[in-house]
Amino acid sequence: MLRTRGLTREFGGLTAVDSVDFDLDPGELCSLIGPNGAGKTTFFDLLTGVLSPSAGTIELRRDGEWSDVTDASPHEAANLGLHRSYQITNVFPTSTVLENVRVAAQAAGNDSLRVWRNAGSFDSHIEEAHGILNRVGLKRKAGVTARNLSHGEKRQLEVAIALAGDPDVLLLDEPNAGVSSESVDEIIALIEDVATDHAVLLVEHNMEVVMNVSDRIVVLNQGAVIADDRPEGVRDDPAVQEAYLGGYEPGAGAAASDDAADPEGSVASESSGRSNTPEGEA
Repeated sequence: MLRTRGLTREFGGLTAVDSVDFDLDPGELCSLIGPNGAGKTTFFDLLTGVLSPSAGTIELRRDGEWSDVTDASPHEAANLGLHRSYQITNVFPTSTVLENVRVAAQAAGNDSLRVWRNAGSFDSHIEEAHGILNRVGLKRKAGVTARNLSHGEKRQLEVAIALAGDPDVLLLDEPNAGVSSESVDEIIALIEDVATDHAVLLVEHNMEVVMNVSDRIVVLNQGAVIADDRPEGVRDDPAVQEAYLGGYEPGAGAAASDDAADPEGSVASESSGRSNTPEGEA
């Protein structure tokens, strides 16, 4: 479904992503973990066209054929079926929940150049938006202004926006970030639901979530893959324990040992252009 070969991104003397070979199969939920500054956000930025790679390739398979998307812009990557939610909530705060998803659905369709015209005339996009909101649990919030949602509901809306246009691959960047403990179970259920009919690549610091929902886990450290295995294999890997998990025990705590301020926290806004500067990787 999605694969990279030798994917590399350098910023001066820093190699943020170091010759990464990665595969994501249809219907697979793969988590990407690692210590702060490991290269996770840069890897997401490369996959979605926000950053250009220094070397290597990115390929996406649609209708049984592999296409090279290494040089695709964010808009082109999205149109090819690669959608992303962001670590920082990224919605139109003064628009309704329905409008946020309707605009995303319209932008992914043939009416993308007429996003703000005669919204009521785009019945198919409105119908799609209602269906997505029902799926993510926001059906009753359709008419609510987005800024009036709880943080957990805004994360649900982020996933709804990413689902618009029926992508093949979903990249979810810390969907539980800032979510209250009461809402985590709802986000987990949502992730598991969308993974039933999408390939999902998840970045998440909550190790209980990662271990419980993942089919497979890939671990980055200093830009390179140090482990790629099923959850139990990663959990017991000495190199992973040393680099990231520390004293993680199932049920003993939510997050791995990365309490310092996250240098990957500043994420590039998706635009039609591509960036040649680091976005939060140190």
